[in-house]
Amino acid sequence: VSTANRELLIPHLLSASGVQLGIVERRTFRTPVAASRMKGLLLFALNPSSPTTPILRSSAVHSLVNRKIASSCASAAIMSATTKSLVVDPFCFRQFSEHEEASKSYKGTVFSLSVADFEDIVNARYDEANLKDGYAPFCKHIFIENDIAPEAKVNVLPITKDNEHNLRTKYEARNDKELPVLTRWFPAELVGADLPSAKYLDLILYSREQINKENASMGKAGREGETAPWGIVSIKAQDVDHELPMTPITAMRNALGKEHGGSGIAIDRDTYMEAYNYWKDHATVS
Repeated sequence: VSTANRELLIPHLLSASGVQLGIVERRTFRTPVAASRMKGLLLFALNPSSPTTPILRSSAVHSLVNRKIASSCASAAIMSATTKSLVVDPFCFRQFSEHEEASKSYKGTVFSLSVADFEDIVNARYDEANLKDGYAPFCKHIFIENDIAPEAKVNVLPITKDNEHNLRTKYEARNDKELPVLTRWFPAELVGADLPSAKYLDLILYSREQINKENASMGKAGREGETAPWGIVSIKAQDVDHELPMTPITAMRNALGKEHGGSGIAIDRDTYMEAYNYWKDHATVS
């Protein structure tokens, strides 16, 4: 049984065994002896390295708990999955090295953490009150401190006379359903040797409804059976805990419509000009 599911499984197994327990404090079980032994046995089954008592060596009692574990793990896994508020959308798999084919050509931040581990961490830190509005009603941001991925470097630099010769441009589509658009960046191998680790990660979220709409428009399969309310569609490493302006070309791509890889949101001129005023003097590192 995984570490992440231990706390979830313990009360579930106790309930299945018909045992009612009170408060546990510093390994002293303030309950009747029988309940104490059952609690200890369950803790032992879920974490064999923890201290136990001789009663736990009983093969008959172990057999009982093994049966309870077998019958409870499936429902506990379902309970765990359905409590997630955030999941990594397949569009964002390119930012995880375990998805080798998608990540090897990605120019942005690529995490060595697995998708599952990343989801565990961000869901443990998730607080709905911390959601920030994005460029459309279906888009939100949440910012977490980056103490989990030292490989996530600051990936935006000001353009100066000393580095502008390193800028590169290219027509590019992020997947085979999108129309290619012109992008520009600093190649990491030319400017990124001493970039610091980012202080924050900006998780860009789309609502489940919007993700389903875009998948349907482009004929893409999502994560089968997924019901988490928010999908992480992009992760930006940065030094500030607020949204950087969207690049103008991304705003244009979004305005193209869902069938071309956009979101169907029309360009707002004031927002676009704010983005222009930032990005005319900055470029991403990738």
